[in-house]
Amino acid sequence: MIRQLQNGGHEPQWTRVETADAMKTALDRQQRDVILCDYKMPRFSAPAVLKILQETKIDVPFIIVSGAIGEDTAVAAMKSGAHDFLMKDKLAKLVVKIEKSAKPK
Repeated sequence: MIRQLQNGGHEPQWTRVETADAMKTALDRQQRDVILCDYKMPRFSAPAVLKILQETKIDVPFIIVSGAIGEDTAVAAMKSGAHDFLMKDKLAKLVVKIEKSAKPK
């Protein structure tokens, strides 16, 4: 993902988190322009990130990037507050998805 952003002309500053506590700490330390998240990780998941964002009332574009998410799961995630989703085999579209999500609606 970082390489795709760099190839798209961006210079991302990023923080990798793997737990809910690490996510909360990262959000407290610095404002984020976008959050990219795999749907399911060993100790954390996209639904858990959505819950944190809703609890903290942080409004930042949230994009799920997954290799195995099904259409029904993606639609449910977007209904729950995700801004967009992207399959890992389509990472070339990442910059466009981020720019689209960042635009005021």
